[in-house]
Amino acid sequence: MTDAELVGQTLAGRREAYGELARRWAGRVLAVCHARVGRADAAEDLAQETLLRGYRALASLSHPERFGAWLKGIALRACLDWHKDRDRDVLPFSTLGRDYHPDDTLAAREDPGGPALDREEERRLLLRAVEELPEDCRTVVLLYYYQDVTYRELADSLGVSAATVNARLTRARALLRERLSRVER
Repeated sequence: MTDAELVGQTLAGRREAYGELARRWAGRVLAVCHARVGRADAAEDLAQETLLRGYRALASLSHPERFGAWLKGIALRACLDWHKDRDRDVLPFSTLGRDYHPDDTLAAREDPGGPALDREEERRLLLRAVEELPEDCRTVVLLYYYQDVTYRELADSLGVSAATVNARLTRARALLRERLSRVER
């Protein structure tokens, strides 16, 4: 079933149809939000906000076949709103561990003579490094790995060539290797 058909069913009162649209697009919306705000926790909230805004405004969608692009536009506006919001500096309770400090880095806390980073620390370190990438690199990395799409699909989504996607991914991987190798030393 196409996005346009699901939009029509949703507008006809079948809420489950929007659930299917949300499942199809949630990963891409999350990746867009993560690329724009650079914080995984905020990106998850913004992705949910985007899907809710999309549901509420669905009747305003004049071209149901362009649902994905329309929803990404809502995600971008939600991210812009987040950037403007002065209350965004409030930290979630989950980040306030016993030894948490906002300027902490895993590199600074790591004991050079201690064991290698465990998987959870590696994941957090990688995520932090991805969040620090320049926006164009961060966007392609997050979309590519969240959605597992081809370069062509990613290029079409971003309005650039597949060669540009390749160049940005190559640059992002090089930056990540460089940043992560400094931590492992």
